[in-house]
Amino acid sequence: MVMGPVLFFRGAEAGAWRLSALVVDRAVPPPLRTAAGTVDPVRLSAWRGATVYRYDFAVPADGPGPHAYSIGEGRWDVHTPAGGSLHLAYTACNGTEGDGAWGSGRERNERWLHLAAAHQRAPFHLLLQGGDQLYADALWRTPVFAQWRRRPAGPHLSTPFTPDMDEAARDFYFESYCRLWAQPELAPVLASIPSLMMWDDHDIVDGWGSYDDDWQQSPVFRGLWSAAREHFALFQLAARPEALPAGFSDPAGRHFAWAFQAGRVGILAPDLRSERNRGRVMGEAGWKALETGLAGLSGCHHVLFLSSVPLVNVQLDLLEWIFALVPGHQEWQDDLIDQWPSLAHRDEWVRLLRRLLAFSAGQGVTVTSLSGEIHLGSLGLVTDGMAEIHQLTSSGIVHPPPPAHVVAVLERIAARPLRAAAGLSARLLPMPGLGRRFLRTRNWLEIEIAADGALAATWHGRDATACLRREALERPSS
Repeated sequence: MVMGPVLFFRGAEAGAWRLSALVVDRAVPPPLRTAAGTVDPVRLSAWRGATVYRYDFAVPADGPGPHAYSIGEGRWDVHTPAGGSLHLAYTACNGTEGDGAWGSGRERNERWLHLAAAHQRAPFHLLLQGGDQLYADALWRTPVFAQWRRRPAGPHLSTPFTPDMDEAARDFYFESYCRLWAQPELAPVLASIPSLMMWDDHDIVDGWGSYDDDWQQSPVFRGLWSAAREHFALFQLAARPEALPAGFSDPAGRHFAWAFQAGRVGILAPDLRSERNRGRVMGEAGWKALETGLAGLSGCHHVLFLSSVPLVNVQLDLLEWIFALVPGHQEWQDDLIDQWPSLAHRDEWVRLLRRLLAFSAGQGVTVTSLSGEIHLGSLGLVTDGMAEIHQLTSSGIVHPPPPAHVVAVLERIAARPLRAAAGLSARLLPMPGLGRRFLRTRNWLEIEIAADGALAATWHGRDATACLRREALERPSS
């Protein structure tokens, strides 16, 4: 077996948790076995003699556990909730832009090993992966794309996406995912805790969606988009991109928004990359998917909203204005435009905040937003006086934090409330037990949602930990 299994959550219904297991093998793998019987693999795709297979199966959603499944000689346990309490882990930013950041796999994956140890003590039911699972930046260092980047801007934009480029891109994504999911520090976790994943820019190429339209629509960028989209679907959704399973808003894969329910907890993730351009985060299809997803979760007592980019973050308007005055695309410019509070997305950001607050107040549902992307831990609050949403940001599980002097500047800016809109308040709060607004260390997030909807969260940092147990998170304001 080249890699796998990687376990995926497909929903809970009729007393069962529906799951999929993804493997890559150079031969047809044996059936998957559970206490209920055997399941044969379904072929999804193949490349260079290795084939991607998926098993679809179910385990009981209640009763004594854990529930075992096996493939050949491998055996893994799955834990499902008991008594209505849901135990989750959240991760983001599983990589770095450059090579050689870590001396060994154990050093790179120190936080993954910490998560695995926590799972042994108190098993997780779900693993939410909120973006940048793959860092595709090394694609630009492959010879055919390195040569393309050395050309002047004009030839950049008109160069066709050649068969050599297509082959190199598919080689890169396929091999990168196989190496990523096969890492010995990650593999046991991915095989035992069902995942729900959503992508962000690095899963495609850094800054995807925040470049000028002439770059975004160039033949090379569109070709890379096609390859990245196919492999994201295969390796992060365990599906063909044009045949997504139940729970996804668009089965044809024009975007990848999804919504699932586990007991009375809903989990919803919009796709913030498929329709993104420099002036827009989501298009008409994305907003429609958001409405459909919220409507389907209206009976929940708590909804987790996965926004790959934080709803609440520092506003750097002056820096954006300066970048806008300089011709061409500047380094870090895409990182600013990526943010919800960016000047480019301010109206859409306000629209999203108002919609989520209205849903919370109208349905009596607590909404908590989860994000990564910024390589720091943080806690935010949005309120309109009728309801409130807490933003829990955790990243990166692998990516190192920004330099201390940069974070010191961000701390000063973050002390000011964000400028959102009339009747809306958005701000970053000091993290519990730290006395500052940013956790500057690699970290992952542990979440416990009790049967009554109350939420407790712990940021597990390499050098510091923050624990949140707040009455405000248990139910929306009246």
